[in-house]
Amino acid sequence: MTHIRAMDDAFFFGYGSLVNRHTHDYPDAQPVTIRGWRREWRMARSLGRTFLSVVPDAGAQIDGLVARVPGNDWAALDIRETGYGRHALGADAFARGPVRPAQIYAIAPQNAQPANPDAPIKLSYLDVVVEGFAQEFGLDGVARFFDTTTGWGPVLDDRTAPLYPRARPVAPALRRLVDDQLANMGVERLSR
Repeated sequence: MTHIRAMDDAFFFGYGSLVNRHTHDYPDAQPVTIRGWRREWRMARSLGRTFLSVVPDAGAQIDGLVARVPGNDWAALDIRETGYGRHALGADAFARGPVRPAQIYAIAPQNAQPANPDAPIKLSYLDVVVEGFAQEFGLDGVARFFDTTTGWGPVLDDRTAPLYPRARPVAPALRRLVDDQLANMGVERLSR
């Protein structure tokens, strides 16, 4: 593993929509795997919406991207990640890829509850996340995303009129892959 020291810039570790480079323009993004965190769907009480988050888990590993925050200017990213708090990742968190002084965003346990029919997972959001994993880690990475993500709750099919602000059209084969995976897991699907 390569250790990179940045004097002026900081880095974040993205594990959901930030894995999809079409949703941001942060430079020097590179795929990595971290240990000690598990990805989980959580409803942020303060916002009344469900997002991907992470929780500490000593036995877990998750894939994602680490990218530079130029000039250590967190303002725009903190706005995008409203409802989350930032936490430092130590060098020992990196299992694969470049080791960088990175921050990870997580919804605080006291501000979280499981996804539910009033705050379902948006399918347009999930599509964007899965597209990012397919681009960065291939189909094996998509399988690992589903395998290493917990807290699956009902999914709202909003594809025809996306509610997710960074929604984008994804390939039909990718949509089928998402649909098949959700069906195989027995995830409830809600109509709009």
